[in-house]
Amino acid sequence: MSVSNVPVLALREITFGWHGMTAPLFQNLTVQFPTGWTGVAGANGAGKTTLLKIATGLLAPSAGNVVRRGDALYVAQRTDTPPENWAEFFWSPDSAALKSRLRMGEDWDTPERWQTLSHGERKRAQIAVAIWLQPSLLALDEPTNHIDADARALLLPVLRDFSGTGLLVSHDRELLDTLCRQCLLIDPPSAVLRPGGITDALAQQDSEERSAQHESDVLRRASSRLRSEAQERRTLGEQKAAAMRGSHQRKNPKHDPDGREKRNLAKLTNKDAWAGKQAGQLYKRAGKLEATKSALSVKKRYETGIWVEGASFLPRDFLLRLPAGELPLGDSGRVLRFPELALRGNDRIALTGANGLGKSTLLTHLLSRLELAPEHLVRVPQEISAEESRALLDDIRKLPETERGRVMTAVSRLGSRPGRLLESELPSPGEVRKILLALGIVRGPHLIVMDEPTNHLDLPGILCLEDALVECPCAMLLVSHDRPFLEKITRSEWHLFAENDGSSRLKII
Repeated sequence: MSVSNVPVLALREITFGWHGMTAPLFQNLTVQFPTGWTGVAGANGAGKTTLLKIATGLLAPSAGNVVRRGDALYVAQRTDTPPENWAEFFWSPDSAALKSRLRMGEDWDTPERWQTLSHGERKRAQIAVAIWLQPSLLALDEPTNHIDADARALLLPVLRDFSGTGLLVSHDRELLDTLCRQCLLIDPPSAVLRPGGITDALAQQDSEERSAQHESDVLRRASSRLRSEAQERRTLGEQKAAAMRGSHQRKNPKHDPDGREKRNLAKLTNKDAWAGKQAGQLYKRAGKLEATKSALSVKKRYETGIWVEGASFLPRDFLLRLPAGELPLGDSGRVLRFPELALRGNDRIALTGANGLGKSTLLTHLLSRLELAPEHLVRVPQEISAEESRALLDDIRKLPETERGRVMTAVSRLGSRPGRLLESELPSPGEVRKILLALGIVRGPHLIVMDEPTNHLDLPGILCLEDALVECPCAMLLVSHDRPFLEKITRSEWHLFAENDGSSRLKII
């Protein structure tokens, strides 16, 4: 085989599990990845990030081999710290074209400005550095988190032009369909590589699972019929034999000079044996059907979809009233100007606008002025640090059993497996968001505030969250770039737009 035909990445008999897990995330996983983009999909906590880290050498498998050709780079979900080569990229002359394509403008005047960038701007910078380094293998973990529609439109052609082998974890169905030639669908401890984008891959998986479930149901019914028929034949034979024996015993043998009754009894005994033999054959056929059924791969599916229990409208009219004013945006002299704002007990408000205009700044200001008891507020921030995530999981483990059970039931109904989550060392960002929402759900919220609620969530989790929020009878303030998500849930909009002097202004729509 020529070097050009050798895959950049091959996983051979990979097994991996975190310490304390009762079952591995991956077991004997073998798959190879061709040039181009491969989508990696699965529920939060299924091991998508773990797989990317194994592929790029950041984690070592418990067993098996990772075969890589060329250098590899992993781009994390989190945007807390700048990429390792951020300063080098920032000052390099040959990065100018890429900066221009991703609109990293003149106001990005120094690499030290990282801490003042929005999460969406940081995500663009992360990906720019990764593409500039031109690795043979590039693993992107949720690359469209935080970015607005304009930035996403800039990012897509840049990713399409990448000439190496790419692994792409994303909840962005359109991105996966546009870029990916195949998708690896993870369902621990196995994973299946399917052709096409995520829509085709999931449709194929669903069709196969439905077919397997139908075949399993047919075999179960056929086996049940055979066992029932076998039992009926055996019972009927035994009843007839008992009746004939009783009749023979009542008759006087002297009145059977030609031995007719004796011969009839022998025939009956033979018939009884034959009926038993038939019943045994039917049981054997049923056993074969059951063995065939057991060999089928039928995935267990868990109930999903939640209603936010205990949620309600706040009896009084307003949760917040704020006079018109302005907020500073960093140290640049830019400000965010807003009119008089009010948040009522039954409002469903979308807070929208491009990256860097101050949505998170405004949200922090609003939360500091809420007239609401903390126990009736569900807040899911845009990002949760690794340290906060570990602490949150520890707090869940320490809850009383009944309360922990209620929280884990809500997590399960958002599409994650509670047992695997409680065994993990560090919950994934998607799992953390589900935990925060579940904790709020069991308290009975009056207000739900979520900053980029669909970031990090898997596709089933997003659908479950949509359904839950649509049915929830409390106030909501949602910050998101996910327009279909907002249109399904919210009823009014606070929109931020840029002014000529570089400042921002909020308009109520």
